[in-house]
Amino acid sequence: MSTPTDLRFTASHEWVRIDGNHAIVGITDHAQSALGDVVHVEMPDPDDSFEKGAEIAEIESVKAVSSIYAPVSGTVVEVNEAIEDEPETVNESPYGDGWLFKLELSSADELDELLDADAYDALVAEAG
Repeated sequence: MSTPTDLRFTASHEWVRIDGNHAIVGITDHAQSALGDVVHVEMPDPDDSFEKGAEIAEIESVKAVSSIYAPVSGTVVEVNEAIEDEPETVNESPYGDGWLFKLELSSADELDELLDADAYDALVAEAG
């Protein structure tokens, strides 16, 4: 799967799609592949606020439990409730229906600190 060029990325393998003042967040194809079959996602609560880099959610697979970190600071405005019933959607569509939550941005300037698709692909290749 090619890395979408309309997204921004973190070194900890979260992706961000900007929609107005909201950041839609998920995990990358690389991350879901490394995790294996996702069996549960512990979502943040709506209206909770997080600083960039804070642990915001947990994702459990058949292999491990991993933390999801807030790629930007903000307040949770929505969680993808479909993931609670069908966590495998994270594996099947990491950049589409497998999104995890939406944050209302606290500081749009933090988006400039995220990686573009080329930089993220280079990071994965370097680690691989």
